Amino acid sequence: MKLQPDKPSVQTINGYGPGWIAIDAEKFSTSLVLGSRGERLVWDCSRYEDLGTAHFTPLAELRPELVLFGSGTRLRFPRPEWLQALVALGIGLETMDTAAACRTYNILAAEGRHVVAALLLETP
Repeated sequence: MKLQPDKPSVQTINGYGPGWIAIDAEKFSTSLVLGSRGERLVWDCSRYEDLGTAHFTPLAELRPELVLFGSGTRLRFPRPEWLQALVALGIGLETMDTAAACRTYNILAAEGRHVVAALLLETP
């Protein structure tokens, strides 16, 4: 019987709160893209209203199985025209608030899935 928890071999979100996310004990206060294969990129947006096609097209270039879109403190869906590059490659997208996207990312990444989380951190 194993009594200690597994230590995932992928980068993990250790905490989050208004305007910040901690990844492997490093704190970030800007929107970012986090991938289960080590991707960690600044996502140049601080409000949902700033988003557009140019924010979602680079996510398709990472070729994940699934993109988790954390839309900030409340649930807001991306416009269909923003997702054309993902749709063209058959990449799924799930939308949820950023806190839920953090939790879901950890679960899927620990399962060995190639998942990318695009996390909108709104300035409080």
